[in-house]
Amino acid sequence: MRRASVIALVLASAAWSVSAAPEASPPPHEAANSSADPALEARVMAVAEELRCLVCQNETIAASHADLAVDLRKQIRIKLSEGQSERQILDFMVERYGDFVLYRPTLQATTVLLWVGPFALLLVAGFALARAIRGRQRQLAVPLSPTDAARARQLLEESSPGS
Repeated sequence: MRRASVIALVLASAAWSVSAAPEASPPPHEAANSSADPALEARVMAVAEELRCLVCQNETIAASHADLAVDLRKQIRIKLSEGQSERQILDFMVERYGDFVLYRPTLQATTVLLWVGPFALLLVAGFALARAIRGRQRQLAVPLSPTDAARARQLLEESSPGS
């Protein structure tokens, strides 16, 4: 009982500290890296939307607050300021980090499983489901033998409320 009350107290204090925490603000080093030029910043974010955060892996670097994502956005900003195109920057990132860095990978021999795999899995699952349904239908379609039919009639007559 005492252990349960200690656990409840710890959980309550953790919940209070989370709710009492101030709103999260972007890190100060991220604000310093943003450009004063809104057009350049829009181009930076457009390129950053096409790249996967290598730390988070399920976010773009535009949405991630990881230090690596901040550094990559800064790198993109520098390259755009130097006059490189979005395509050149994406090619540079792929050369440096591989196809995995692309948030929407291109269809290539190495990524064909990423594109075709879900559909192939869906087809296999559909085939297995259809086969299982047909097997059940065959089991139900088997007629009863005369002795089994007589036994079933007898059981139904015994359990009927009118008897």
